[in-house]
Amino acid sequence: MSDAISKLNDIKRQIGNRATLVAVSKTFDATAIAPVLQAGQRVFGENRVQEAQRKWPELRQKFAGVELHLIGPLQSNKAAEAVALFDVIQTVDRLKIAEALVKEMKISNRALKFFIQVNTGAEEQKAGVLPENVDQFVQTCRGLGMAVVGLMCIPPVDDDPRPHFKALHEMAARNGLNELSMGMSGDFEIALAEGATYVRVGSAIFGTRPQITT
Repeated sequence: MSDAISKLNDIKRQIGNRATLVAVSKTFDATAIAPVLQAGQRVFGENRVQEAQRKWPELRQKFAGVELHLIGPLQSNKAAEAVALFDVIQTVDRLKIAEALVKEMKISNRALKFFIQVNTGAEEQKAGVLPENVDQFVQTCRGLGMAVVGLMCIPPVDDDPRPHFKALHEMAARNGLNELSMGMSGDFEIALAEGATYVRVGSAIFGTRPQITT
């Protein structure tokens, strides 16, 4: 059994049936991802549209039933490629992006699911809707015809994540959203305790990320 498979099984045991594991395969190539697919994992997260385009079409030909999540920022000029490749986009945070995605879904006749990314720490350098604007933005996206299923957040790296997860849970409940994507390799147990339904785990499965130059 490879190291990645051993780690995958360990993470799955910790999660149990409390949430869906999104295996974050960003920066890892098809050779590293294939054993995890062979072990039965089918939900994966990628940060970049172009990187995902290089590896996932071929992997999907070999492994059925993959659900691919975009968990990194999306530019509106990549909306068509994102809609063609991904099943779930977790990083909707601007009206321009929402409108572009709706347009492309109509053109391609594809129905994706969406999470609104919330900037729970109000960090200037980080993407996401500010907490005070979440309710209105959810309504706006629904009005466009988007299937908004939940909220996603990435707490500030030096903060206790628990208050951020609690706040996201409250925002989701207030807006009738059932899904919460929160928690990564270092804090997913806390996220699970606070109601996460999706956890995004990469390095705890795949190991140290290779450096990428593009």
